[in-house]
Amino acid sequence: MKTGIDPRNKGDGAIVNQPFDMILFLNRQVDAAAAMTYNELAQVLEQKNPKTGKLYTMKDLNVIKMEDGSKGAGTSMLEDNVFVRDDWIKDKKHQATAKKFLIASFKGWIYCRDHWKDCVNIVLKNGPALPRGHQTWQMNEINALIWPSRLGIGVMDPRAFNRTAKIAKQFKVIKKTPVGAYRTDLAKAAVAALKAQGVDVYGKRWKKANVKVTPNGK
Repeated sequence: MKTGIDPRNKGDGAIVNQPFDMILFLNRQVDAAAAMTYNELAQVLEQKNPKTGKLYTMKDLNVIKMEDGSKGAGTSMLEDNVFVRDDWIKDKKHQATAKKFLIASFKGWIYCRDHWKDCVNIVLKNGPALPRGHQTWQMNEINALIWPSRLGIGVMDPRAFNRTAKIAKQFKVIKKTPVGAYRTDLAKAAVAALKAQGVDVYGKRWKKANVKVTPNGK
């Protein structure tokens, strides 16, 4: 609706429930599809373009980025977070447990930043449903979404939250602007604990690796 397209009007097109793959798009059954850089985009790039007989490239696609900026739609929204019940987290003991959980989780993401090839092997050993090429692409792209971390890994960016809440309210996903829906004290405490151990929680020097697309992600 932001661009003037209303799916309720037949002339503007129709919204199709998209599976967690790009088959409809690749078969040209839909004109546009939602894609994460770390997964669905790779699913397209790993397939051959019937017009060229070669793997799709970014030049073959018209990519509309959701994030802010002159080339973006400005509609990027938060997705994955750590959720707990409000009544549960009020307990000081549970807060201590949550902090330990966050420290362990952050350590894992930091390890995969610095040892990303090892993390690909760990994933393949425990869940080989997706092939090595695709998993390698995913690890590299996930790192690009995390690093560098301006506030420290895992700390909510209030600007991102406010943008998400604004969009959700504007398009009637929610009725009221959420107040007190998140807290940063536990994440900041976890980050501080890691910093005290000499762990790099910002990743300012991280650079994206050059990962090549492989046919069918193999």
